[in-house]
Amino acid sequence: MRTFFATALRWLSVFTLVLGGAATAAGSEPLRVGSKRFTESYILGEVLTQTAAAHGRAEHRQGLGNTAIVLAALQAGSIDVYPEYMGTIDLEILKNTSASSLEQMRAALKPMGLGVAVPLGFNNTYALAMRADSKDVDSLSDLARQGALKFGLSHEFIGRADGWPGLKQRYGLPHTPRGLDHGIAYEALAQRQVDVIDIYSTDAKIGQYGLRVLKDDLGYFPRYDAMLLYRLDAPQRFPKAWAAIAQLEGRITAEQMIAMNAQAELEGKSFAAVAKNWLTPVAAAKGPARTGLMSKMFDASLWSLTRQHVVLVLVSVVLACLVGIPLGIVAAFVPRLRQTVLALAGVLQTVPSLALLAILIPLLGMIGTVPALVALFVYALLPIVRNTCTGLLGVPPGLRTAAQALGLGRRATLVDVELPLALPVILAGIKTAAVMSVGTATIAAFIGAGGFGERITIGLALNDNDMLLAGAIPAALLALLTQGLFEAGERLIARRR
Repeated sequence: MRTFFATALRWLSVFTLVLGGAATAAGSEPLRVGSKRFTESYILGEVLTQTAAAHGRAEHRQGLGNTAIVLAALQAGSIDVYPEYMGTIDLEILKNTSASSLEQMRAALKPMGLGVAVPLGFNNTYALAMRADSKDVDSLSDLARQGALKFGLSHEFIGRADGWPGLKQRYGLPHTPRGLDHGIAYEALAQRQVDVIDIYSTDAKIGQYGLRVLKDDLGYFPRYDAMLLYRLDAPQRFPKAWAAIAQLEGRITAEQMIAMNAQAELEGKSFAAVAKNWLTPVAAAKGPARTGLMSKMFDASLWSLTRQHVVLVLVSVVLACLVGIPLGIVAAFVPRLRQTVLALAGVLQTVPSLALLAILIPLLGMIGTVPALVALFVYALLPIVRNTCTGLLGVPPGLRTAAQALGLGRRATLVDVELPLALPVILAGIKTAAVMSVGTATIAAFIGAGGFGERITIGLALNDNDMLLAGAIPAALLALLTQGLFEAGERLIARRR
């Protein structure tokens, strides 16, 4: 079985190369820029990509989830550089208990094959904020006396070493926070579903919502100067592009970053357009107005995202069939292994998707299509294995006996009698796996594999419902189409039988 999985992964890697085309065949290797899943990181990723693209090939692997995922991608060599913050590198990545100097960080990162350079010029620190009408709270120390307040904090902030755990201890806060995506936290605060949220000091929505930023009176949060975290070999591999990127040092002020965030979040401009406007200010005189749902749904990316999504679903379900049907046969005819096989498939189904992706990136040494396909393959196994086993166990024993009486061997009985009789139940399992995979495939965007999830992650980052729907509606339609195709196939089989 281990050999089979190894072979499957090798073929999966080959298939991915065929899909994307070998980069070296099209020209020189591109500089790969990564970014996290929030507005500012998307924009800075575009600034780096467009700056490098003027001196060679560059591509932006955008919205790669949280720090753990994008760092794993950097260490695996799937990206070469991404924008990060000094406090995050110091406390979250290097796990230092107190602030260290830039030189100390460089020395600690060097054994990891990483470096930090090019301070961009602004400090985007964490802070907590409340509505302007909140009374008796001006600083973080005041929160300790307001135990009834409802905290809605981003999931990453809740788990970070420099986030909620240390903040709670430093200020003696008795609260238990709810996890909220950063993109929707402002709206939840405005609707009074929560009272306190974590923010970035360069968020454009602070002014839009008229929030009160609480003073860090005990000085808990370190500086979060925007820097570049990169692979040490990147400057040698891309000398011209890196020289151009180095010219960005100190050029972005906090006010400029707030304005760029506002262009994306409040004016509806694309991340690429915002970056271009900053790099070439003459082009920024008039930007495109915020577009509606139809424009976002049927933009130029629709075909490529559809193709990516269909490939993810199709390949993962085919692989799940190649593995799941034989496992279902084993479960049906080897009673002592039945519970083990079904339990294993069930346990794999319960692994959280983002956790599985975070594990697969260092395990496979890459981001993108391959780890996404492996994850989708894992989630598609259970219904196929279970339905194959159920379908075969439902074949009447008398038919099996009759087939053997006619001289059919065990293999011929399985292929010519039992599997055809169990086919409707097996197809129902494959249909379930395929429809589920259409929805689950949206997670692929978190590791740069594309698909409709790319629009959903951008919509979450911007709190843009139109962009969310522009990704969710095509995914739902694809799921309905998939179900319809399977049901048509089931009717055709039924008529032939």
